[in-house]
Amino acid sequence: MSIAEPAPGPHGAAFSGRVGWGRRPAVLVIDLVRAYTEPDGPFALPEPGPAVAACAALVQAARAAGRPVLWTAVRYGPGLADGGLFVRKVPALAAFAADAEGDWGALTLPAGPGEPVVVKQYASGFFGTVLAPTLATLGVDTLVIGGVSTSGCVRATAMDALNSGFRPQVVRQACADRTAAVHDGNLADLDAKYADVTELDDALARLRGPDTERSRP
Repeated sequence: MSIAEPAPGPHGAAFSGRVGWGRRPAVLVIDLVRAYTEPDGPFALPEPGPAVAACAALVQAARAAGRPVLWTAVRYGPGLADGGLFVRKVPALAAFAADAEGDWGALTLPAGPGEPVVVKQYASGFFGTVLAPTLATLGVDTLVIGGVSTSGCVRATAMDALNSGFRPQVVRQACADRTAAVHDGNLADLDAKYADVTELDDALARLRGPDTERSRP
């Protein structure tokens, strides 16, 4: 049994609810940039390939169905003045400064024409950004989330999606982290408290299907 199934689970029956799917989903790809996916990147992940492929499948399905696709990327100004304590805590984030070498902040998968790339300075895609009003303008109520890393920016964005009134659907196969234990543990915690963890095949089927008139579990 997967540790991220809603019930029974390691958190107990008190955490068995589902946020479900709303009427209009969008795909949100979190920080899938060269720094994580290239083997010599400053945040190189051991096996990013499967998550990259899963994100590509989600993006393709959303585009084919005419659904919104959005991206996030961390970028800082010269001198990192906008990095605050986050850069102090994680000095390697300096790789995302405007004057840094290596172009590590470039998206691994290309954003399509008109697809918003939300620039952020902290873990959550919502904190201090235009993500929430952009989603509201697009009529989105459900976020199909993939990207990196599961324990960091994916987790923070999924939590803030719930806090902001959007239904977070975190796709298990579309996320990656430094170890399977960290990945699986964070997915289990998200699924219990802050989001629904869904399988890639189900997410693809939902994206390809018609808009729903009511929430589906």
